[in-house]
Amino acid sequence: MASPATHPPTDSPALAGSQSLGPRPGGSGPELDVEAIRADFPILHQEVNGRPLVYLDNAATSQKPAVVVEAIEGFYRRDNANVHRGLHELSRRSTERYEGARGVVASWLGVEDPGEVIWTRGATEAINLVARSWGDSHLREGDEILLTDLEHHSNLVPWQMLAARTGARLRYLELDDEGELILDDLPRILEGGRVRIAAISQVSNALGTLNPVAEIARQVKAHGGLVLVDGAQGAAHAPVRIPDLGIDFYAFSGHKMCGPTGVGVLWARRELLEAMEPFQGGGDMIDEVHRDHSTWAQLPYKFEAGTPNISGAIGLAEAIRYLNAVGAERILAHEQRLVRRTMKALEAMPGIRLFGPGDPAHRAGVVSFTMEGTHPHDIATILDSEGVAIRAGHHCAQLVMKRYGVAATARASFYLYNTEAEVDRLVESLGTVREIFG
Repeated sequence: MASPATHPPTDSPALAGSQSLGPRPGGSGPELDVEAIRADFPILHQEVNGRPLVYLDNAATSQKPAVVVEAIEGFYRRDNANVHRGLHELSRRSTERYEGARGVVASWLGVEDPGEVIWTRGATEAINLVARSWGDSHLREGDEILLTDLEHHSNLVPWQMLAARTGARLRYLELDDEGELILDDLPRILEGGRVRIAAISQVSNALGTLNPVAEIARQVKAHGGLVLVDGAQGAAHAPVRIPDLGIDFYAFSGHKMCGPTGVGVLWARRELLEAMEPFQGGGDMIDEVHRDHSTWAQLPYKFEAGTPNISGAIGLAEAIRYLNAVGAERILAHEQRLVRRTMKALEAMPGIRLFGPGDPAHRAGVVSFTMEGTHPHDIATILDSEGVAIRAGHHCAQLVMKRYGVAATARASFYLYNTEAEVDRLVESLGTVREIFG
């Protein structure tokens, strides 16, 4: 793998981020060459509080490889202009890169129609778009929305708001003691045929649980419901092939998968998008405007009002090329090795309580825990003094916290550039916490 200085130039988007990574796209292949990968992430090579940085807050946001930074910088240095609206050369190049990025996303998702890829500000906006544009016109009193107790607030609150507007009823799949969904309840919930849509996460941000999305989708759709998947964590850590999942909507964010902040995607089946009303009004989403009404542009532009995050789309496409060259299966396997090492070490420490599936094969790269007699915020603060960055709090998943009777947890979350030595640094720093709090 090449260092950042020797990556192919970012004005060759078909090559950037892929030549130096070696393995076939999506391949399981051998273990990752993590040190070579780390060379591609400039931010990792610094000290925090006099210690080498150990970044274990990847479920909140990931770091960016040099090729992504260079792609964004290259756009602003050479091609910056608004898309779709100009006849000059810069606008042509900007539009070509922007729409090319849409094609990269479609290919990565395994779908043939780039018009089904809607640019958003992130997974949150994508889910709100569906709740508004589909939900407001399709749900009524007596209909049901199926959620789970694992969901991030971004995949809870929009549906609560929709239920309040329409009179629909919220139903929930509950969690077992291991942090996995109790699927035995699903047939009973679905038997009445009232579930119009199920909104479920692919991967839990609080516990790391890998949910059986395809099986849930199969059952929901057999009873006439639609399925939305919150892929904010899944897109970063697990293979995503829409045809294999059998779903209707998929939402994800760029910043959790080595891309920039402020850009995300909603994928939806064309026939659903065609029938939905726009989420926002403004420029670029119209066909004709009259004094008393307007008509809408064709897909995907009907849902993309105003000047889009052009550089964000370009950066996300570059991140997808990078990750695709490494291989999603290899990334997940690497994370699970780190999770296994972490769990084994923490299980041996008195006073530590672990949350989530006991089998690392059932989770992505997240380990949530508490330490007896120590608040998670104190754990995170002391670890930061040691140069170890983790997250502490309810992780925008308060239903998970309530299920296990805690207000917050400490969370270490791993990604493709983390190492076994960093796991050991985490454990060593937790020893310091124990010494301070007795």
